[in-house]
Amino acid sequence: MPRWTGKSRGTALGYKIVLLVCTRLGISSAYFLLRFVSFYFFLFSWKSSKYSYQYFRYQHGFIPFKALGKVYRNYYLFSQTLLDKIIVLAGVKNDFTYNYDGEENLHKIVQGGRGGILLSAHVGNWEVAGHLLDRLGTRVNVVIYDGEGQHIKEFLARMMGRRNLNIIVIKNDISHVYAIGEALQKNELVCLHADRFLDDNKTVVKKFLQGKAKFPVGPFALAATFRVPVSLVFAFKENINQYHFFGSGCVQREETESKSDFTTRLMNSFVVQLEDKIRLYPEQWFNYYKFWE
Repeated sequence: MPRWTGKSRGTALGYKIVLLVCTRLGISSAYFLLRFVSFYFFLFSWKSSKYSYQYFRYQHGFIPFKALGKVYRNYYLFSQTLLDKIIVLAGVKNDFTYNYDGEENLHKIVQGGRGGILLSAHVGNWEVAGHLLDRLGTRVNVVIYDGEGQHIKEFLARMMGRRNLNIIVIKNDISHVYAIGEALQKNELVCLHADRFLDDNKTVVKKFLQGKAKFPVGPFALAATFRVPVSLVFAFKENINQYHFFGSGCVQREETESKSDFTTRLMNSFVVQLEDKIRLYPEQWFNYYKFWE
């Protein structure tokens, strides 16, 4: 079955071109150009469009014509979120506004002095909540797979460095586990995406929307191992200039709770909250492969 490969589309040059357009011509001009980019992918990216169409048609029950329109809308929103991410990380002047639900939960984690884990997914655009991350008073480490090209990783690392963000790369060894542990010891936050996996990762099948899908065990098991508080975080684009951030209450492993039991409890909570958010923002689902079994 086709799976995610660990690589995302785009190049460092593409990111730089978009950033140049924003700084020279303005954000609205860049958004206008994205309409044509999105239409190109809508017409010629057959594989991802097929899975996107199936998502809208069968997971949300849209009629065929509406589902097809949603595919284009999804591409356009995805391109906007990528642009917004670059704008925020690069410090480009913008008019973005934010609604925060659960900001106090992240402050509580930092105040606890033991670090914490933020679990998210490839939906919406949580990285744009940069103003919130700045207010937390600690560094946020973003964990990514080693599949990204070196130039993209270097470009993102430079951008994130401006917002007190750090990249931890998952490689074939366990060096990322040590890096996560060191970050937590410094009372930093670690953000993991918990919806994708590679073929050799351990997974569990869960009921999700109208079907069944595999979720990786790794992110949840890491949280159980380190015994630090966990918040499930998401941010979705409400309109052209506004984002809505959600941070759940802290979930933590009890003293008498086994690692396996906590891993299962945390995964179940994540799947339920992710499903609730996707029902609210169906067009901001950005997994372009066969996600459901």
